[in-house]
Amino acid sequence: METLPQSLRIGVLRGGPSQEYENSLATGAQVLNILSETHRPVDIFISRDGTWHVGGVRKSPDKILKQVDVVFNALHGQFGEDGGIQHILNHHGIPYTSSYHSALVLNKRLAKEKAKENGIKTPVWMVVRFTDSIENRAQEIWNSIPHPLVIKPTSFGEDFLVADSFGDFYSNLDSLLTNYSSALVEEYIPGQAVSCFVVPQFRGQSLYNFPPVGNWSKDEKITIENSARKMHSVLGLNHFSESQFVVSPKRGVYFLEIRTTPKLHEKSEIRLALEDVGSSLKDLVHHLIHLAWRK
Repeated sequence: METLPQSLRIGVLRGGPSQEYENSLATGAQVLNILSETHRPVDIFISRDGTWHVGGVRKSPDKILKQVDVVFNALHGQFGEDGGIQHILNHHGIPYTSSYHSALVLNKRLAKEKAKENGIKTPVWMVVRFTDSIENRAQEIWNSIPHPLVIKPTSFGEDFLVADSFGDFYSNLDSLLTNYSSALVEEYIPGQAVSCFVVPQFRGQSLYNFPPVGNWSKDEKITIENSARKMHSVLGLNHFSESQFVVSPKRGVYFLEIRTTPKLHEKSEIRLALEDVGSSLKDLVHHLIHLAWRK
């Protein structure tokens, strides 16, 4: 693995206005800890109200970004993965980890459409907007998609609910739409959840996928890996991606959604994936920064 120049000024963006604020703080803390072994990383904290800080001092993004050569984006969800922070960093000419196409990826409906277009199985779904007649739309969906139903935000957040009665479905849908502009409703596929991580130019491969963690059959493993690499490519991603699937014992592998910023908290699945191939968080963090910096 190439060595990052010791003189490289690396900023670590964490916090932000997303509901995944706590996860972002945890990921950022891990990255700062790893980089402090070799560099003097700049801790760039964004509060929930969108105020930027460096070294605990409130400063404008313009002044903060003049202090760094490259940024590790540890912001999850809204602003960090919807193109918001990418737009700001592009404006200032600062290279960064994570893909500019994150906004497309974070929209679960668009990602599922891409999966379907490319022959990757995904649960049947429909979208409800807060401007719809919720009662009529709920009844239409209830009559169209096999039950139980999963209700989740179309774009931001990891919240999801499962409903097996129309009363629960309607009330949960109505509740979710008080916080989000639209909801994605899909068929619940019983099975085991699994993620597959893809990183370009890693371990000697142009597009490397980590083997999915768990005891999968040969066919399941191949389907998971091929689907993850294909989703990474068709969505135009140029950094890390995490494709999430559910594996049904009877119906096979189904794509659910994809993320572009790795979660590095203590129980994150990427840690196990790295250990399984004899790699480390340090290897991954340094490699992602290399990808950004070389760009």
